[in-house]
Amino acid sequence: MRAVIQQVKNANVVVNNEEISKIDKGFLVLLGIKDNDTMDDLAYVKKKIEKLRIFEDEDGKINLSIEDVGGKILLVSQFTLFGDVRKGNRPSFIQAARPEKANEFYEIMKKELINDGFDVKTGKFQTHMEVGLINDGPTTILIDSERIL
Repeated sequence: MRAVIQQVKNANVVVNNEEISKIDKGFLVLLGIKDNDTMDDLAYVKKKIEKLRIFEDEDGKINLSIEDVGGKILLVSQFTLFGDVRKGNRPSFIQAARPEKANEFYEIMKKELINDGFDVKTGKFQTHMEVGLINDGPTTILIDSERIL
């Protein structure tokens, strides 16, 4: 499982010219599910999202988590995080989970983040989306449950 975490001042998702989700300060999380991901992968990535300390404290040091700052999460499914371009220029998505599994894990991630007290908004699964954001920092972190990049 991969998650691209972008610290944002605000972010939104538009589908068919209609804004369907919007957050202020927090994380835009682009979430990719791999074909062989397990619940252990999900638990690892979820914990990292919740505990990641990339917000500045009162001394200007990167030391605070999203919980510490009362931030929100915009969770967007993104199978293209598993696009492989090592052979040629057209990405292969063979490692990406099939839509049924990807949606199941995406929904579980959403539910568990909400159950842990986070304000979570989402994109629309398997739909063309326009994702807008003001990246704060800019700060972008990649989390991979295989811990190998």
